Amino acid sequence: MANDQEILEASAKHPQPGLVFQYGTAGQPKFRMNADRLDSVVFRVGLLAALRSRKLNGQTIGVMITASHNPPVDNGVKLVDPMGEMLESSWENYATELANAHGDQAMLDVHNRLFTDLKVKPDTAAKIVFARDTRASGPALVASLLDALHAVGAEYKDYGFLTTPQLHYMTRCLNTEGTDYSYGAPNEEGYYSKLAMAFVGAMKHKKINGAVTVDCANGVGAPKLKELIKHLPSSGQGGIDIHVVNDAIAQPDMLNVQCGADYVKTQQRAPPSSQAGPLDRCASLDGDADRLMYYYLDEDKNFNMLDGDRIATLAAAFLADLGKQSGLSEHLRIGIVQTAYANGSSTEFVEQTLNLPVICTATGVKHLHHAATRFDIGVYFEANGHGTVLFSSNAQRAITTHEPKSPGQKAALETLEALSNLINQTVGDALSDLLLVEVVLAHKNWTCNEWISTYKDLPNRLIKVEVANRNMFKTTDAERRLEEPKGIQKELDELVGRYKQGRAFARPSGTEDVVRVYAEASSKAEAEDLGSKVRDLVSRFGSA
Repeated sequence: MANDQEILEASAKHPQPGLVFQYGTAGQPKFRMNADRLDSVVFRVGLLAALRSRKLNGQTIGVMITASHNPPVDNGVKLVDPMGEMLESSWENYATELANAHGDQAMLDVHNRLFTDLKVKPDTAAKIVFARDTRASGPALVASLLDALHAVGAEYKDYGFLTTPQLHYMTRCLNTEGTDYSYGAPNEEGYYSKLAMAFVGAMKHKKINGAVTVDCANGVGAPKLKELIKHLPSSGQGGIDIHVVNDAIAQPDMLNVQCGADYVKTQQRAPPSSQAGPLDRCASLDGDADRLMYYYLDEDKNFNMLDGDRIATLAAAFLADLGKQSGLSEHLRIGIVQTAYANGSSTEFVEQTLNLPVICTATGVKHLHHAATRFDIGVYFEANGHGTVLFSSNAQRAITTHEPKSPGQKAALETLEALSNLINQTVGDALSDLLLVEVVLAHKNWTCNEWISTYKDLPNRLIKVEVANRNMFKTTDAERRLEEPKGIQKELDELVGRYKQGRAFARPSGTEDVVRVYAEASSKAEAEDLGSKVRDLVSRFGSA
């Protein structure tokens, strides 16, 4: 434990630039912005990480330095709680307060008040693990973090380059090591071996139809996927062939540039560098490999995207089938968590065809993850490709203790158990999710054509509307309706009612003075028209 003078001297090297910061904006549990503004923020996150660890009696806390799918000039930092989950929401306010304290003494006063108010024991060891993605700004921000950890006498381990999901995995492994709930070996070899062993167990001698080409966004996912491939059997050995593209990590300015999951989702096209032919199965990761998008060209070379909604429905349908085949369907409540951005056709498919419950939450991974814990097996994905599957302790126990009454039940139980290990349950993990999709397609003997034919997406439009003050727009009902400005929702409902299968909502951005409008309808022309009318409605109220 450091004294106040050591913290003040260290803080003086990382002055607060006079900006206002917020942790956890719009459901995204991190600070994220232009890297030049992050020096003091990362230093203070280091102080908070040590506080959090000491408050939790020396459990290990993770710190990840990444800006995910953002441009190369940006960076970010977030904290990871002991079970690999996102930082407890009440601590987001502490992070924000600490980051915004102007001056070293003011920062120290906030730090010491938190120390007292939270009843932190000063003699408890603080344990921190951290990693970063491949951005050029990473080393300088790591130095800022280390200054904080040294100032408060924290123990730490630097994992170097990791994907964000790998850092979440390491954190959980370290905190469960030697217990009945051990999540795995807290190193990269342990991560790759766990996924590879689970993949083999889940495949059940099924055959994967052709290779999959994976665009790694020129980010940290490229070397980590290449290492994972070394642990997996090839197709000739009954496994999988993965072709890695966009792996230029030696050129950090290429990160996420005209490639990656966010490019595919927002542009609705393959990366320009793609060499894929018709019916070739392709996938894209984002810059820190926590998002996954699938896509392919059909026989007529038309682009077809299989986003997070599609991955969620594919996984949920397979898990529900396994529940029935294993004899556990009456013991396991399986459901899907979505946001308002999920295509209406996907929601209808889950509820009407799969007969599974759907929970809609506010935008942001932390909201979906929390809601998924309400199921025995909870599947959550945002449309952008970030998501995972959570197995409750009840589900894990049922899967491992249920006595099969037939060879079919035994095989289904073994597949369920393998999937619970294949899926990174701490957070959305593109590498883990990639293998999950490939397993399901192999079991169903499906190509992407069969996958996309399960339902037809409603045409939709996403529009960004600039407003004078985003804070005048207040949402309710998982951001699907507006409480304020008064009267706007009534007019919006009247607009939607004019369109066949019409649906629309507007929600304020968490970072800029814009309102995001989503509209869908039975035809592209109607979706475009509805979106334009809602945009005009928001502009009118936003300028009042």
